[in-house]
Amino acid sequence: MTVKIYRGLHGTKHDLGNAHPESPDRLFAIDDQLLASGLDMVCEHADAKPIAEAHLQLAHDPNYIRSVLERAAQANFGDKTQTLYAGEKQNISWLDEDTGLMRYSLTAALESAGAGCEAVDWVMSGEDRQAFCATRPPGHHATYDSAMGFCFFNNIVIAARYALQHYELKRVAIVDFDVHHGNGTESIVAGDQRIMLLSSFQHPFYPHTGSPVLASNILSVPLEAGATGDVFRNKVQHWFDAIRNFKPELILVSAGFDAHAEDPMAHLRLVEDDYFWISQHLRVIADECCSGRIVSMLEGGYDLSALGRSVVAHIKGMSQPQFE
Repeated sequence: MTVKIYRGLHGTKHDLGNAHPESPDRLFAIDDQLLASGLDMVCEHADAKPIAEAHLQLAHDPNYIRSVLERAAQANFGDKTQTLYAGEKQNISWLDEDTGLMRYSLTAALESAGAGCEAVDWVMSGEDRQAFCATRPPGHHATYDSAMGFCFFNNIVIAARYALQHYELKRVAIVDFDVHHGNGTESIVAGDQRIMLLSSFQHPFYPHTGSPVLASNILSVPLEAGATGDVFRNKVQHWFDAIRNFKPELILVSAGFDAHAEDPMAHLRLVEDDYFWISQHLRVIADECCSGRIVSMLEGGYDLSALGRSVVAHIKGMSQPQFE
């Protein structure tokens, strides 16, 4: 087993209240299923360090980064107020209607972004290596200059640009299969021909973007509400030849599991085997194109049981280099 799991020590402390769907329980649910499946014993593990501020500029406006740091200071030292999601009083600085900074949020976000860069370092330092970043907050809605949809920093773009810069790569592929379109990722990488972005998402649906695409380096698969795993598999089948033709030197995955049939946030009907299927296909392509190197980062997934089971399926798929 060559999969390494990265966690942030503050990922379970970033807490916007019991009613907020992007909760610490997501990480506990993943860990529970990893233990129950036995994967926890055979994977490697690492704690992510906070990313250097300079690396945030690989995806974000310096003025935006500064504003987040300042707002985080307010959350640490300002007056406590009644919050939108929390029944108790805690000091939260809201960057948009559902993206808030409390005492531990900034450190959690810096660790989440840092995990991607550390995972890139690890997979690039050897062959046949895959990594999964079980961190939060997620990132693919964060744009160049704004937070959005639970996301502060665009972790996957930072990891991609970090790999391109520090390892002098020429081509990186990002695969995003969250139920919500990764609008921040698309807006930042549009036109950057070093990066191919392939994304699937429910459409029309939040954030009401993704179709048509913004540039030629992007392949989108909008899915209608109610689409099953069979529809998903048929619609994304052309991705595999596209990735092979692109010949990436690294594959990155924005792994959202909220398209699961049990997830309350949307209306797609995927199941665990669909996540295993797409993950195994990406592993086979990674073996052909980039010595098996894959870095996957957690995005959505809000039914706790389905999330944990889907992550297990995803990791199993990434770890199996050939079809049965």
